Amino acid sequence: MSILLAPRRNRQGAADARRAVLASRGRFWEPGDFSLTPSTAHHLLGELEAHGELRRVRRGLYWRGTKTPLGMAPPPTERLIDALAPGPGVGPAGLSAANLLRLSTQIPRRALVAVPERAPSDAGPVAFVSRATRTGRAEAGLNATEVAALEVLDDWNTVLEVTPDEAARRLTNLLRNGSLRAERLTQAAATEPGRTRARLAALLAAAGRDDLVARIPSPDPRTRQSALATLDAA
Repeated sequence: MSILLAPRRNRQGAADARRAVLASRGRFWEPGDFSLTPSTAHHLLGELEAHGELRRVRRGLYWRGTKTPLGMAPPPTERLIDALAPGPGVGPAGLSAANLLRLSTQIPRRALVAVPERAPSDAGPVAFVSRATRTGRAEAGLNATEVAALEVLDDWNTVLEVTPDEAARRLTNLLRNGSLRAERLTQAAATEPGRTRARLAALLAAAGRDDLVARIPSPDPRTRQSALATLDAA
């Protein structure tokens, strides 16, 4: 008896899942969201994508947004990042980081995002870079702006559009007004490269946080000298 009823239950479950997807807006869907066998769930999502009711982000992940004459609109970049790389310590890298901090007007074709673990596969307008050794970012609970600051301090010589002096002043002001949480950045600094630690310590000193400078592990003198040569913190 149970064997004969199973197909009916599967059909009903698939119909319920289809209705749930079609009734949704602004959310991601995965096979695990349904009480269906994996093969049935994959088939259902693939069928809905083929009919323009979902947009495939990558294997096993689909977006249900707003339908347009050109198809399903893609998910907002922020929502996509949250779905693919959730948790603290995630934030922009490279020119994306400099742009967020208003240190550059350049907008890269693909948003570059640093994650404190193995990087997920790139998807749509987002590319990921692994910062697996920089575990302090997650442990300190850094937000995206704070991650961006560390990334800029690391790539100081290549991502700035403003002068180094202006960039240092802007970051120092963010530390002073609390937009960048000095204590959290100090906690995260232990797993950052030496040049990043040296520049962060200089900015903290300029922001009047000498109490935190001593807590940042000092890089070797040559690294410190090289890092500070292009940093003019005021």
